[in-house]
Parts: sequence; C-alpha cells; structure tokens
Amino acid sequence: MNEQLVDPIGSRPARVLPMADHVFVFVYGTLRTGEANDINRLSPRPRFAGFAVAEGELFDFGRHPGIVLRPGASRVLGEVYACTAELIRTLDEIELSYPEQPGLYRQAWCDVVCGGRSLRCLVYELTDGGVSSRGRFDPAELLDWVSWRLRRADDAG
Repeated sequence: MNEQLVDPIGSRPARVLPMADHVFVFVYGTLRTGEANDINRLSPRPRFAGFAVAEGELFDFGRHPGIVLRPGASRVLGEVYACTAELIRTLDEIELSYPEQPGLYRQAWCDVVCGGRSLRCLVYELTDGGVSSRGRFDPAELLDWVSWRLRRADDAG
C-alpha cells in the first residue's frame, strides 16, 4: 500500500512513498529527545539522522514552541529523523490535532543541512504566523527551545 505525501508549499511535486520508505522530519520542540512528546518513544521508532537548523521565527506558547519558516530569519536548532509513513500518521495526530488548539500546526517542508548533506524535511509549522502565541523569541544567531525551556525551569526553581 502506498501513502501520498503532498508538499504543501508547492516547490516540489507530490510523490508516492512506499510504506517502507522514510520521510525526514525536522523536530524543534516537544518532539525532541527527552521532551514531553519525545519522538523516540513513539512507534515505529524513527532513525536519528542528526542535528540541523531551519530558518524561521520561533514563537512561545509556554509548554511548547511554534515555528514560522522564513528564509533569512533566525536559525532554529532541531533534530532530524527518518520516519515511516506510519509514524508520520502518529505525528499528525499529535501535532495537527493538538488538544488545546486544533489546527495550530500544518505540515510544511524545509531544506536543512544535516551531517553535511542537504535534506528536504517535513516540519510542523504554525498556521497563524504566531499570532496566538505569547510572543516571538528574540532573534539570535541560534534559537534552541530546549535550552531556553531548561533555563526557564532553573530560573523558576
């Protein structure tokens, strides 16, 4: 059985991916290692490809971040995983049906450099440009939501 994945920004034609093939996914927030929705705890387990950065703006929602992809904006640190179509369906359930605000994210595509090679990655991007957030992270050379969350927890405790 084949799964159809469509590139919503339209820069690449849709392609049919056999179930055994993998899609690279860039995760930058709660899906990262050790976080609330750690992708490594999901099944089927993804294959870690490495760390990468995406260009965009990062927004604060308190318990989770959101990204708006923008070439030339800040660099957002994340992890890249090779995921099966079955795992993508699980990620869609987590990200596209977020219980506090359904429809907050959409599937988008970005190009990242990971391990010295350019990869086209699926990423879950904000649908409202950050309007519903608590605010945008200050632009920096590199934005890392996990480090920011840990510093915030240390400051509070």
